[in-house]
Amino acid sequence: MFQDDWVMRQIESIVNFLTVAVLNKKSPDFEISETEKKDSAYRLHQTLLKLIRENQINEAENLLFERMNSRDRRYLELAVDFYSRLNALDDDTLERCDFSRGEISDGLKEIADRVGIPLSDLFQPAPGEEN
Repeated sequence: MFQDDWVMRQIESIVNFLTVAVLNKKSPDFEISETEKKDSAYRLHQTLLKLIRENQINEAENLLFERMNSRDRRYLELAVDFYSRLNALDDDTLERCDFSRGEISDGLKEIADRVGIPLSDLFQPAPGEEN
């Protein structure tokens, strides 16, 4: 339990860092303007939300990584929103979906690494875990 709480706080710290320092935003929410409602990031976001609602988290994460465009800042914003939403899920839901807080943390770090932000240097693994 302690380790899950620690990982949850670590994820919140990563989300906050990426939101404020990298994306220069106040909230991790993926924001859409009317003109962006037809772009691929918006369509991906809608699909990810649907998969989360259907408890298909592994499939959603796989899709995120398949479609991630590391040169487009919108995809980082989308990924931060995605992992923030996953972190807000309760432990029972994550367990039913065969997903863990550790996977949320790892996914965030991998996405950040893909866009050139080495979070592993800033955020350490939970006590007792390896990099």
